[in-house]
Amino acid sequence: MLTILGFGMIATFLVLIMLKKMSPIAALVLIPALFCVFVGKGAHLGDYVIKGVGSLAPTAAMLMFAIIYFGVMIDVGLFDPVVRGILRFCKADPMRVVVGTAVLAAIVSLDGDGSTTFMITVSAMYPLYKRLGMSLVVMTGVAATANGVMNTLPWGGPTARAATALKLDASDIFVPMIPALATGLVAVLVLSYVLGMRERKRVGYLSLDKVLEPETETVLVGAGGSGETPRASGGGAAADAPEGDDDFPGLDPARETLRPRLYWFNALLTVALLTSMIMEWLPIPVLFLIGAALALTVNFPHIPAQKARIAAHADNVVNVSGMVFAAAVFTGVLNGTGMVKHMADWLVGVVPDSMGSQMGLVTGVLSLPLTYFMSNDGFYFGVVPVLAEAGAAHGVSPLEIARASLAGQALHMSSPLVPAVYVLVGMAKVEFGDHTRFTVKWAALTCLVVLGSGILFGII
Repeated sequence: MLTILGFGMIATFLVLIMLKKMSPIAALVLIPALFCVFVGKGAHLGDYVIKGVGSLAPTAAMLMFAIIYFGVMIDVGLFDPVVRGILRFCKADPMRVVVGTAVLAAIVSLDGDGSTTFMITVSAMYPLYKRLGMSLVVMTGVAATANGVMNTLPWGGPTARAATALKLDASDIFVPMIPALATGLVAVLVLSYVLGMRERKRVGYLSLDKVLEPETETVLVGAGGSGETPRASGGGAAADAPEGDDDFPGLDPARETLRPRLYWFNALLTVALLTSMIMEWLPIPVLFLIGAALALTVNFPHIPAQKARIAAHADNVVNVSGMVFAAAVFTGVLNGTGMVKHMADWLVGVVPDSMGSQMGLVTGVLSLPLTYFMSNDGFYFGVVPVLAEAGAAHGVSPLEIARASLAGQALHMSSPLVPAVYVLVGMAKVEFGDHTRFTVKWAALTCLVVLGSGILFGII
């Protein structure tokens, strides 16, 4: 019964948000509360929620101050040269912009933190997508999938969890997987090229100079025809560009918040912050709290200006932190009622004995739905040891199981249980349901490429 209710709860949540019948925050709270009552444990709902909130509170704090930090860095112009450089490289070509998004997300993912990756990627690429009139869901889908592949780095989390759960060395798991993961990254670049060609056909090209000067009119010279197309000052660059571009000034060289004299201070502060994260000198929430305080104090020494900057990013802070705490209700009920354990046990149990020698393949396939519907902690510490034990009975090495378990990470990064995805969709102003509908199929395909490559190279 708990297995059926668990799958039913997840399916109900996904259907309602993809059909836009409920907001993600409302669905994350009300649906698990309702199912908790169905399970007969409504009296324990408060305990489940408090436990879930407690486990995610550091993440919410980190996201809150990270959004303020990177918001301030956008305001003061830290990413302006990056955006201009990428745009010049892309030559205002939508195909190159999408491929550039994948490359940028993959490079920034080296820091091992998905939230930081999405903040930097969206900060740099959002103005380009808006000015060119490109689909923002393409940006979120490509960034999430690229980050998912790179999330398998030993310091990214999943590899370390697999190594800990099975008492293995992380390098023994990761290093042999490099060819398969590299193939997955190539698959993301190919996907980016295909999606970029679609966008090129849809929106055409724009004059590079006009894109770099957002206050002037732009000229559409690509697939949609030729000739001048009047635009409102500061508006989108294509006819179907979303309105409201003024809420993200992007490359506007006249904005009052620019701090060119402090550029190198802000650059060094950001490098120091990311280095501290990688070296784990302090907990990430503490680092961003200190970083946000320093960024505000140095760039905007007057208190009214500091309040104005915080207010300017309040929407993102409230939306993202609100969804994280709402997700705590969802995960709290899943774990507290035992639904996650019963779902995992059922999935492992349906594997026939004849597939015992193929437990590596089975683990790789199961990693797609399980890491999407469960947290990485739940999967790697609750399910992977069971799969490894079943594999060992049929002569399958725990290393194979550990490597196969990494295959689903490209899809995992778009899971509603991953706080970082709310940073991505929140900053990009994309509906979570739209992102899910667009991304899941491509991310799942990328996972299968990684898994297939692992089998082809004899790693799994």
